[in-house]
Amino acid sequence: MGIETSCDETGVGFVENGKLLGDALSSSMAEHVRFGGVVPEIAARAHVSALVPTVRQALNNADLSLADVGAVAVTAGPGLATALHVGVAAAKAYALALDVPLYAVHHLAGHAAADTLEHGPLPPRCVVLIVSGGHTSLLLVEDLVRIPIVHLSDTLDDAAGEAFDKVARVLGLPYPGGPSIDRAARSGDPAAVAFPRPLTGPGDDALGFSFSGLKTAVARYVERGPAAGVSVEDIAASFQESVADVLTLKALRACRAMEVDTLVIVGGVAANSRIRALAQQRCDEAGVELRVPPMRLCTDNGAMIAAIGDLLVQAGAAPSPERFPATPTIPLTDAQLY
Repeated sequence: MGIETSCDETGVGFVENGKLLGDALSSSMAEHVRFGGVVPEIAARAHVSALVPTVRQALNNADLSLADVGAVAVTAGPGLATALHVGVAAAKAYALALDVPLYAVHHLAGHAAADTLEHGPLPPRCVVLIVSGGHTSLLLVEDLVRIPIVHLSDTLDDAAGEAFDKVARVLGLPYPGGPSIDRAARSGDPAAVAFPRPLTGPGDDALGFSFSGLKTAVARYVERGPAAGVSVEDIAASFQESVADVLTLKALRACRAMEVDTLVIVGGVAANSRIRALAQQRCDEAGVELRVPPMRLCTDNGAMIAAIGDLLVQAGAAPSPERFPATPTIPLTDAQLY
């Protein structure tokens, strides 16, 4: 059983030997919309209310009972402190009551594991691009649970998903910004505005990311007043094209540098239609296999946490200590945090 409460989704999933048996998700997104972003205390209270019903729903969907659970995995970090505490406390209670092993896992490792539920085990070596509201990272993954994960690059400032939210606000589009910009961009011209491609100059970090300046460029363009005939949809499409261009360019560059032939893109922003399409086009041209989970497994969910827990069980990993903490900020080097 996997439990995920790092942000505003309460997720529970059940995985056995790499197969997703069933899962359920409860989101408090509607409660945050009027604030234009996630309010941690509201999210935590929603987790408290939703967690037990979500466990029950996931059990029903998987046609299981609690007696069938052989181990529990939970997101112990990173994430919102108050939200993480709810999931960690619940996972400890379930593991104690059921007398089964408990695994404290890294949220981002769960995102990478989500792809295994659709495409099977990861290859011996691959590059993983994680793009979400709080993270934009390129990783070299050799074995998700047995070998430390190598960070090739991390964003210097705003993550891609954060930039989507902020630009959507500038354009007057509803929160969350990622889906709003994706929808608006479908009827816009991606070449209407020549927004910059951050850190793509000759002297820049070849694999580095930075989206704060791009966000500012969009804001300044809107403040000055768009050129005649340029619509909100055009601006959204042009911004989205810049992000997709940079992400896929650097991901393929990492594949070449690491001499790997598989690229895995995960995280909430991986649901963006243009990023998926451009990544597929560039991977096909480069002879690189592209693996992206289904959209419902890109955003935070309990299935991905169950998947990483299942991998840890298969690898014979020792359970986490009983008193492990929730850790709001922690880099991804190992799938199991404690």
